[in-house]
Amino acid sequence: MAVSAPKSPTSTPLAGAPTGTHRSDLGLFMGLAFGISWASWGAAMGLGGSAMTPPTALPYLFGAFGPLLAALVVRVRRRRRGEPVPEHAVRFRSRALAWLPLFLVATSATVLGAALLAQAAGGPALSLDGARDVMADAGGPAAFLVSMIVSGPLSEEPGWRGTAYPRMRASMGRLQVGLLLGVIWSVWHLPLFFIDGTVQNELGLATPSGVLFAVSVIPMAMLTAYAYERAGVVASMVTHFAANTTMILLDVHTPVTLALVVGLMGLVAAFLLTVSRSTPAPAAPMPEPPGAS
Repeated sequence: MAVSAPKSPTSTPLAGAPTGTHRSDLGLFMGLAFGISWASWGAAMGLGGSAMTPPTALPYLFGAFGPLLAALVVRVRRRRRGEPVPEHAVRFRSRALAWLPLFLVATSATVLGAALLAQAAGGPALSLDGARDVMADAGGPAAFLVSMIVSGPLSEEPGWRGTAYPRMRASMGRLQVGLLLGVIWSVWHLPLFFIDGTVQNELGLATPSGVLFAVSVIPMAMLTAYAYERAGVVASMVTHFAANTTMILLDVHTPVTLALVVGLMGLVAAFLLTVSRSTPAPAAPMPEPPGAS
Protein backbone atom coordinates (compact mmCIF):
# COMPACT_ATOMS: atom_id res chain seq x y z
CA MET A 1 0.00 0.00 0.00
CA ALA A 2 3.08 2.24 -0.14
CA VAL A 3 2.76 5.47 -2.14
CA SER A 4 5.86 6.94 -3.71
CA ALA A 5 6.87 10.40 -2.55
CA PRO A 6 10.00 12.55 -2.92
CA LYS A 7 12.56 11.83 -0.23
CA SER A 8 13.87 14.55 2.02
CA PRO A 9 15.98 14.61 5.18
CA THR A 10 12.85 15.09 7.27
CA SER A 11 10.81 12.35 5.64
CA THR A 12 12.70 9.39 7.13
CA PRO A 13 10.15 7.43 9.18
CA LEU A 14 11.02 7.35 12.88
CA ALA A 15 9.30 5.51 15.67
CA GLY A 16 6.74 7.66 17.44
CA ALA A 17 4.75 10.76 16.58
CA PRO A 18 2.95 13.51 18.50
CA THR A 19 -0.42 12.54 19.94
CA GLY A 20 -2.04 15.44 18.12
CA THR A 21 -0.88 13.99 14.82
CA HIS A 22 -2.42 10.62 15.69
CA ARG A 23 -5.73 12.28 16.54
CA SER A 24 -5.69 14.27 13.33
CA ASP A 25 -4.98 11.15 11.28
CA LEU A 26 -7.67 9.18 13.13
CA GLY A 27 -10.25 11.89 12.55
CA LEU A 28 -9.43 12.01 8.85
CA PHE A 29 -9.46 8.24 8.54
CA MET A 30 -12.76 7.73 10.37
CA GLY A 31 -14.45 10.57 8.50
CA LEU A 32 -13.40 9.21 5.12
CA ALA A 33 -14.01 5.53 5.93
CA PHE A 34 -17.53 6.19 7.17
CA GLY A 35 -18.24 8.89 4.60
CA ILE A 36 -17.21 6.85 1.55
CA SER A 37 -18.84 3.63 2.73
CA TRP A 38 -22.09 5.07 4.05
CA ALA A 39 -22.56 7.37 1.04
CA SER A 40 -22.03 4.41 -1.32
CA TRP A 41 -24.32 2.12 0.66
CA GLY A 42 -26.90 4.89 0.88
CA ALA A 43 -26.86 5.05 -2.92
CA ALA A 44 -27.32 1.27 -3.03
CA MET A 45 -30.34 1.58 -0.74
CA GLY A 46 -31.75 4.32 -2.95
CA LEU A 47 -31.36 2.20 -6.08
CA GLY A 48 -33.11 -0.75 -4.48
CA GLY A 49 -32.77 -4.27 -5.76
CA SER A 50 -30.27 -6.89 -4.68
CA ALA A 51 -26.70 -6.05 -3.70
CA MET A 52 -25.56 -8.80 -6.06
CA THR A 53 -27.14 -7.41 -9.25
CA PRO A 54 -26.60 -4.20 -11.25
CA PRO A 55 -26.97 -1.32 -10.76
CA THR A 56 -27.07 -1.75 -6.97
CA ALA A 57 -23.98 -3.97 -6.95
CA LEU A 58 -21.62 -1.15 -7.98
CA PRO A 59 -22.15 1.25 -5.03
CA TYR A 60 -22.54 -1.71 -2.68
CA LEU A 61 -19.14 -3.15 -3.61
CA PHE A 62 -17.45 0.25 -3.76
CA GLY A 63 -18.62 1.01 -0.23
CA ALA A 64 -16.63 -1.92 1.13
CA PHE A 65 -13.42 -0.15 0.11
CA GLY A 66 -14.03 2.93 2.26
CA PRO A 67 -11.44 1.91 4.92
CA LEU A 68 -8.79 1.09 2.30
CA LEU A 69 -9.28 4.38 0.43
CA ALA A 70 -9.23 6.32 3.70
CA ALA A 71 -5.98 4.58 4.69
CA LEU A 72 -4.40 5.57 1.37
CA VAL A 73 -5.34 9.22 1.91
CA VAL A 74 -3.87 9.20 5.43
CA ARG A 75 -0.64 7.64 4.15
CA VAL A 76 -0.25 10.15 1.32
CA ARG A 77 -0.79 13.06 3.70
CA ARG A 78 1.63 11.65 6.28
CA ARG A 79 4.38 11.12 3.73
CA ARG A 80 3.93 14.55 2.18
CA ARG A 81 4.29 16.09 5.64
CA GLY A 82 7.36 13.99 6.37
CA GLU A 83 5.74 12.57 9.52
CA PRO A 84 7.04 9.37 11.15
CA VAL A 85 5.37 5.99 11.01
CA PRO A 86 3.26 5.45 14.16
CA GLU A 87 5.18 3.85 16.97
CA HIS A 88 2.90 0.81 17.17
CA ALA A 89 2.77 0.14 13.43
CA VAL A 90 3.99 -3.42 12.85
CA ARG A 91 6.54 -3.80 10.10
CA PHE A 92 6.41 -6.83 7.83
CA ARG A 93 9.13 -9.44 8.22
CA SER A 94 9.44 -12.56 6.11
CA ARG A 95 9.59 -14.75 9.22
CA ALA A 96 6.10 -13.50 10.07
CA LEU A 97 4.79 -15.68 7.24
CA ALA A 98 5.16 -18.64 9.59
CA TRP A 99 2.32 -17.19 11.67
CA LEU A 100 -0.18 -17.15 8.81
CA PRO A 101 -1.14 -20.86 8.72
CA LEU A 102 -1.51 -20.76 12.51
CA PHE A 103 -3.93 -17.82 12.37
CA LEU A 104 -5.84 -19.39 9.50
CA VAL A 105 -6.32 -22.72 11.28
CA ALA A 106 -6.87 -21.30 14.78
CA THR A 107 -9.51 -18.79 13.67
CA SER A 108 -11.40 -21.33 11.58
CA ALA A 109 -11.18 -23.83 14.45
CA THR A 110 -12.68 -21.28 16.84
CA VAL A 111 -15.73 -20.79 14.62
CA LEU A 112 -16.00 -24.53 13.92
CA GLY A 113 -15.74 -25.30 17.63
CA ALA A 114 -18.59 -22.89 18.37
CA ALA A 115 -20.72 -24.49 15.63
CA LEU A 116 -20.04 -27.98 17.02
CA LEU A 117 -20.96 -26.85 20.54
CA ALA A 118 -24.17 -25.35 19.16
CA GLN A 119 -24.98 -28.63 17.41
CA ALA A 120 -24.40 -30.55 20.64
CA ALA A 121 -26.74 -28.12 22.43
CA GLY A 122 -29.53 -28.87 19.97
CA GLY A 123 -28.71 -26.28 17.34
CA PRO A 124 -28.51 -26.89 13.59
CA ALA A 125 -26.44 -29.84 12.39
CA LEU A 126 -23.40 -29.06 10.28
CA SER A 127 -23.64 -29.98 6.62
CA LEU A 128 -21.36 -29.68 3.60
CA ASP A 129 -24.31 -29.26 1.25
CA GLY A 130 -24.74 -25.61 2.16
CA ALA A 131 -21.03 -24.94 1.61
CA ARG A 132 -21.20 -26.48 -1.85
CA ASP A 133 -24.21 -24.33 -2.72
CA VAL A 134 -22.47 -21.16 -1.56
CA MET A 135 -19.42 -21.84 -3.70
CA ALA A 136 -21.56 -22.79 -6.69
CA ASP A 137 -23.54 -19.54 -6.39
CA ALA A 138 -20.26 -17.60 -6.33
CA GLY A 139 -19.08 -19.22 -9.58
CA GLY A 140 -16.98 -22.01 -8.11
CA PRO A 141 -14.41 -22.44 -5.31
CA ALA A 142 -11.81 -20.15 -6.93
CA ALA A 143 -14.25 -17.29 -7.48
CA PHE A 144 -15.61 -17.74 -3.96
CA LEU A 145 -12.15 -17.57 -2.37
CA VAL A 146 -11.18 -14.49 -4.39
CA SER A 147 -14.39 -12.72 -3.36
CA MET A 148 -13.75 -13.59 0.29
CA ILE A 149 -10.21 -12.17 0.12
CA VAL A 150 -11.16 -8.94 -1.64
CA SER A 151 -14.40 -8.19 0.19
CA GLY A 152 -13.39 -7.71 3.81
CA PRO A 153 -9.72 -8.61 4.35
CA LEU A 154 -8.25 -6.56 1.49
CA SER A 155 -10.83 -3.77 1.48
CA GLU A 156 -10.80 -3.21 5.25
CA GLU A 157 -7.71 -4.46 7.11
CA PRO A 158 -5.18 -1.88 5.81
CA GLY A 159 -7.59 0.69 7.27
CA TRP A 160 -8.89 -0.69 10.57
CA ARG A 161 -5.74 -2.47 11.68
CA GLY A 162 -3.00 -0.94 9.51
CA THR A 163 -4.09 2.68 10.08
CA ALA A 164 -6.51 3.11 13.00
CA TYR A 165 -5.13 0.51 15.41
CA PRO A 166 -1.53 1.78 15.81
CA ARG A 167 -2.72 5.37 16.27
CA MET A 168 -5.23 4.38 18.92
CA ARG A 169 -2.52 2.35 20.67
CA ALA A 170 -0.61 5.57 21.23
CA SER A 171 -2.98 6.46 24.07
CA MET A 172 -4.79 3.19 24.97
CA GLY A 173 -4.01 -0.37 25.97
CA ARG A 174 -4.31 -3.30 23.59
CA LEU A 175 -7.52 -4.74 25.05
CA GLN A 176 -9.13 -1.31 25.25
CA VAL A 177 -8.29 -0.53 21.62
CA GLY A 178 -9.51 -3.94 20.49
CA LEU A 179 -12.88 -3.40 22.17
CA LEU A 180 -13.35 0.22 21.08
CA LEU A 181 -12.30 -0.39 17.50
CA GLY A 182 -14.60 -3.41 17.45
CA VAL A 183 -17.57 -1.24 18.42
CA ILE A 184 -16.65 1.33 15.75
CA TRP A 185 -16.25 -1.43 13.17
CA SER A 186 -19.64 -2.87 14.09
CA VAL A 187 -21.35 0.51 13.70
CA TRP A 188 -19.68 0.94 10.30
CA HIS A 189 -21.46 -2.23 9.11
CA LEU A 190 -24.97 -1.08 10.09
CA PRO A 191 -26.15 0.20 6.66
CA LEU A 192 -25.68 -3.31 5.27
CA PHE A 193 -28.73 -4.43 7.25
CA PHE A 194 -30.85 -2.26 4.94
CA ILE A 195 -29.51 -3.46 1.58
CA ASP A 196 -31.31 -6.40 -0.01
CA GLY A 197 -29.19 -9.44 -0.72
CA THR A 198 -26.63 -9.00 2.07
CA VAL A 199 -26.08 -11.48 4.89
CA GLN A 200 -26.98 -8.75 7.37
CA ASN A 201 -30.26 -7.98 5.62
CA GLU A 202 -31.26 -11.63 5.61
CA LEU A 203 -30.68 -11.81 9.37
CA GLY A 204 -32.48 -8.54 10.13
CA LEU A 205 -31.22 -5.90 12.55
CA ALA A 206 -34.09 -6.25 15.03
CA THR A 207 -33.67 -10.01 15.51
CA PRO A 208 -31.53 -11.95 18.00
CA SER A 209 -29.40 -13.25 15.12
CA GLY A 210 -28.93 -9.76 13.70
CA VAL A 211 -27.92 -8.30 17.05
CA LEU A 212 -25.52 -11.16 17.75
CA PHE A 213 -24.04 -10.86 14.25
CA ALA A 214 -23.34 -7.17 14.91
CA VAL A 215 -21.84 -8.00 18.31
CA SER A 216 -19.66 -10.74 16.79
CA VAL A 217 -17.65 -8.05 15.02
CA ILE A 218 -16.20 -6.96 18.38
CA PRO A 219 -14.36 -10.18 19.33
CA MET A 220 -13.36 -10.54 15.69
CA ALA A 221 -11.76 -7.07 15.88
CA MET A 222 -9.87 -8.16 18.99
CA LEU A 223 -8.62 -11.32 17.31
CA THR A 224 -7.48 -9.48 14.18
CA ALA A 225 -5.77 -6.91 16.41
CA TYR A 226 -3.75 -9.67 18.03
CA ALA A 227 -2.85 -11.05 14.62
CA TYR A 228 -1.76 -7.58 13.49
CA GLU A 229 0.51 -7.17 16.51
CA ARG A 230 2.14 -10.52 15.85
CA ALA A 231 2.70 -10.29 12.09
CA GLY A 232 1.22 -7.11 10.60
CA VAL A 233 -1.60 -6.42 8.16
CA VAL A 234 -1.16 -9.66 6.21
CA ALA A 235 -1.86 -11.64 9.39
CA SER A 236 -4.95 -9.59 10.22
CA MET A 237 -6.18 -10.17 6.66
CA VAL A 238 -5.71 -13.93 7.03
CA THR A 239 -7.58 -13.91 10.35
CA HIS A 240 -10.41 -11.82 8.89
CA PHE A 241 -10.61 -14.14 5.89
CA ALA A 242 -10.69 -17.27 8.04
CA ALA A 243 -13.50 -15.99 10.27
CA ASN A 244 -15.68 -14.74 7.41
CA THR A 245 -15.17 -17.78 5.21
CA THR A 246 -15.78 -20.33 7.95
CA MET A 247 -18.94 -18.56 9.14
CA ILE A 248 -20.34 -18.45 5.61
CA LEU A 249 -19.45 -22.03 4.70
CA LEU A 250 -20.92 -23.33 7.96
CA ASP A 251 -24.00 -21.11 7.52
CA VAL A 252 -23.63 -19.58 10.97
CA HIS A 253 -26.88 -17.67 11.48
CA THR A 254 -28.89 -19.09 14.38
CA PRO A 255 -28.80 -17.22 17.72
CA VAL A 256 -27.30 -20.14 19.64
CA THR A 257 -24.45 -20.60 17.16
CA LEU A 258 -23.73 -16.88 16.90
CA ALA A 259 -23.77 -16.52 20.68
CA LEU A 260 -21.23 -19.32 21.02
CA VAL A 261 -19.05 -17.75 18.30
CA VAL A 262 -19.13 -14.44 20.18
CA GLY A 263 -18.33 -16.12 23.48
CA LEU A 264 -15.59 -18.46 22.30
CA MET A 265 -13.88 -15.96 20.03
CA GLY A 266 -14.13 -13.29 22.71
CA LEU A 267 -12.49 -15.51 25.32
CA VAL A 268 -9.67 -16.50 22.97
CA ALA A 269 -9.03 -12.92 21.84
CA ALA A 270 -9.17 -11.46 25.37
CA PHE A 271 -6.78 -14.13 26.64
CA LEU A 272 -4.28 -13.51 23.85
CA LEU A 273 -4.38 -9.71 24.18
CA THR A 274 -4.10 -9.89 27.97
CA VAL A 275 -1.35 -12.43 28.54
CA SER A 276 0.85 -12.10 25.47
CA ARG A 277 3.55 -9.50 25.15
CA SER A 278 3.02 -6.56 22.86
CA THR A 279 5.30 -6.35 19.84
CA PRO A 280 8.03 -3.89 20.87
CA ALA A 281 8.29 -0.73 18.82
CA PRO A 282 11.70 -0.01 17.28
CA ALA A 283 13.59 2.83 18.92
CA ALA A 284 15.79 3.64 15.94
CA PRO A 285 15.05 4.82 12.40
CA MET A 286 13.88 2.02 10.17
CA PRO A 287 12.42 1.44 6.70
CA GLU A 288 8.71 2.04 6.44
CA PRO A 289 6.76 -1.20 7.02
CA PRO A 290 4.50 -2.39 4.22
CA GLY A 291 0.88 -1.94 5.26
CA ALA A 292 1.71 0.78 7.81
CA SER A 293 -0.12 4.04 7.35
